Amino acid sequence: MVHVLSSRILLRPVDPERSRIFYGRSLGLPVYREFGTGPERGTVYFLGGGFLEVSGRAAGPPVPGLELWMQVADVRAAHEELSAGGVEVLREPVREPWGLVEMWLRDPDGHRIVMVEVPADHPLRYRP
Repeated sequence: MVHVLSSRILLRPVDPERSRIFYGRSLGLPVYREFGTGPERGTVYFLGGGFLEVSGRAAGPPVPGLELWMQVADVRAAHEELSAGGVEVLREPVREPWGLVEMWLRDPDGHRIVMVEVPADHPLRYRP
């Protein structure tokens, strides 16, 4: 059995600086660590229970199907803040049939980001 000590998503953007601005400034993800120097340097962001590493440079368009799922405390407040900051919102917050409130964003390379709020009455919050 594999004993995972830590994990992260590795994202190879077409334009690393543009992606660092998006994830660091626009989304406001806190930096866990940085490595290397210059435009090709790597930045690792805290992503709740995991990490997002933006490093290197993609040779072509992004891999289709990669999506990021981020749980936030208040998705409507996140919508107001991100919209005001110029982040492309694909879909405003909607309560889904399964009970979660979801908003969809797009990063500079076209990766879809799903921001999710788990309402207080949702079964994921139920503690017997």
